[in-house]
Amino acid sequence: MTAATVTPADLTPGTWTIDPVHSTIGFSVRHLMVSKVRGTFDAFTGTITIAEDGTPSVQAEIDVTSINTRNEQRDGHIKSADFFDAEKFPTATFTSTSVVEKGGDYELTGDFTLKGVTKPVTLKMEYNGVNAGMGQGPVAGFEASTVINRKDFGIDIEMPLETGGTVVGDKITITLEIEATHTA
Repeated sequence: MTAATVTPADLTPGTWTIDPVHSTIGFSVRHLMVSKVRGTFDAFTGTITIAEDGTPSVQAEIDVTSINTRNEQRDGHIKSADFFDAEKFPTATFTSTSVVEKGGDYELTGDFTLKGVTKPVTLKMEYNGVNAGMGQGPVAGFEASTVINRKDFGIDIEMPLETGGTVVGDKITITLEIEATHTA
């Protein structure tokens, strides 16, 4: 973490475990140049660790084989070597390097690995606070998003349209809605 790393005051030290039942990792990508395909990853894990000095760190892993676009044929194609090559690269990972406050919100920067390629990404993050929870301990909420270029991660399949453009756009918007429980 860098010296500019910050943590909200009510996010107490310890480990906050992402609750996949109350969290979502989604994405959208331009389709046929006129609309967007949306989907989710249904299996993921992660932790937010707050050190005693307040320094946060985030670790997350996404099972790319859990992709769900509500179309089994498309999901199978995305798992193939044309896109994720999920047999060879079944997970995507994120490891934070800094959190910086930006006008009441935050920028979460880290190393994102997809299809064996690691690149730095920055997510614009909103911190939604802490709640006492429902008997399992305090919970914290976050929303974050970023845009990546699929070609930066070796997903460079071209499917041109006869009228110009491509079937699948290059920009992928990734959105996260995270609820994490203080577990230690």
